[in-house]
Parts: sequence; structure tokens; C-alpha cells
Amino acid sequence: MNVDFNKNPDGLVPAIIQDNTTNKVLMLGYMNAEALKKTIDSKLVTFFSRTKQRLWTKGEESGNTLNLVDIKLDCDSDSLLIKVDPKGPTCHKGTDTCWNESNVTTYGFISTLEDTIESRIKEADSEKSYVASLFAKGINKIAQKVGEEAIEVVIEAKDDNDKLFLDESADLLFHYLMLLQAKGFKMNDVVTVLNRRKN
Repeated sequence: MNVDFNKNPDGLVPAIIQDNTTNKVLMLGYMNAEALKKTIDSKLVTFFSRTKQRLWTKGEESGNTLNLVDIKLDCDSDSLLIKVDPKGPTCHKGTDTCWNESNVTTYGFISTLEDTIESRIKEADSEKSYVASLFAKGINKIAQKVGEEAIEVVIEAKDDNDKLFLDESADLLFHYLMLLQAKGFKMNDVVTVLNRRKN
């Protein structure tokens, strides 16, 4: 790895720390050549502390280490993306990230949709919310709706109308997310099962 440590007068390059599993950015630190070498050799992320003016291995006092998984160099050879397996919270303030975010896997729009479903379930007026009205009818009705949507997806898969197939697929996924929540689960629980099966 040919890092350009001479680009900055202090000989440091930024190191973006990312959780290898959740893909959350955990923190930003700085490395010199010695810190990078120690990180690679020890498999524990080590920075050059600008305040202490010395090498500093994350977790050397707290025990909250960043175990090295992978290092990538950017296109200009002057910054690093370091994927890690964190042990404990990353921030010195005790939070998962230095931006006070929870270090959990999210699925973009799917996670947003799950949050919307959850908020609609809590709505008192089921007449205004389709989700709330379906939940008010109980789990059997939600499960039945998933079955109906699954059959419609199968039917549309046999035809040549891609728009209808995608529309029915969206309906199936939406109702499946509702069923997951009715059972007390979310998409991440299903992904966890799939991840266990990949080996």
C-alpha cells in the first residue's frame, strides 16, 4: 500500500473508521506511517494522536478496541478507509459512534418504511391509517394478506407485464414487513438468519 504521507506537512493522513458489519462510520482519526504499520502488524487500529503527540492504539485504556478487518486507500493515495470489528463503543463519550448514532445495520428506504409502519401501528385512529386498521384486525388477517399478495406475485410472474409484477412485489414486501412487526421482528432479524446460513 503506497500511502502519500508527504501530502500534508505533518505527515498524517485521515483514517475513516467503518464497522465491517453495519457499514456505519464510527470515527475519524489520523495516521502516520508508523501508526499504519502498527495497525497492520497488531491488527488493532492505532492512530497518531495530535493532542498527545504519540501513537495511540484505540482501546489501550478503555478496552474498546477496533479490530482490523480491511484497509483501503483512496484514489489520491492520501486517505484511508479502515473496516473494523469494534469491541464496545467507539467514542470516548461512550456512544457507538463519534456522531452519537447507534451502530446498527440499516437498509436505507426499507428501514425508513419499517419506522413508518411502526409509527402507524401506534396511531389511535385506525380509520385514517391502512396499517393501523389492518393491525387492529389481528395477526391472522395480516398473515392472510401476505398470502394473497404472494399469490398475486406468482400470477404476475407468469405474465409479461413487468409493471404489474413489480407493483405486486412491492405490495408483498410491504405486507411482509407488517407481518414481521406483528410477530415482533424486523428485517434485520431475517438478515441475521441469512448471514448464519451463508457459511
